Amino acid sequence: MRRPTMLFWASLILLAACATAGPHRQVVAPSPTPLPVFSPAVRTGNLVFLSGQIGARPGTREIVPGGVEAETTQVLDNIRVLLGEIGLGLEDVVKCTVFLTDIRDYDAMNKVYARYFTAAPPARSTVAGSGLALGAKVEIECIAAAP
Repeated sequence: MRRPTMLFWASLILLAACATAGPHRQVVAPSPTPLPVFSPAVRTGNLVFLSGQIGARPGTREIVPGGVEAETTQVLDNIRVLLGEIGLGLEDVVKCTVFLTDIRDYDAMNKVYARYFTAAPPARSTVAGSGLALGAKVEIECIAAAP
């Protein structure tokens, strides 16, 4: 008789975790929400998944002027406010993905990003593509862990 492999046990544990997550989720949406076709953030268990944030002024579809540094500042302020809606802060962020329209903006974005995540920054990926919503130059999505 063949013994179960580690992959088998890992799969069982993963399935059990997914089964317990079920429909237990809380949508986090500060008002007003200018784009109601998606949830700004969803909490399930102790994880909070934030949708990508762009540098739009809160409650509008207007990107702040001033280029990638101004946009990154607004993005991270938006993320801080969204996390604050459920009692979390930037220190609770465990992973970010940064999207840029031009990889040459990496240093400018990173300079602002470093001011927000000063100690023990979260894991991060950065990618560049051909375009973002509303003509934004930067978008950041995050995953946070709630206590």
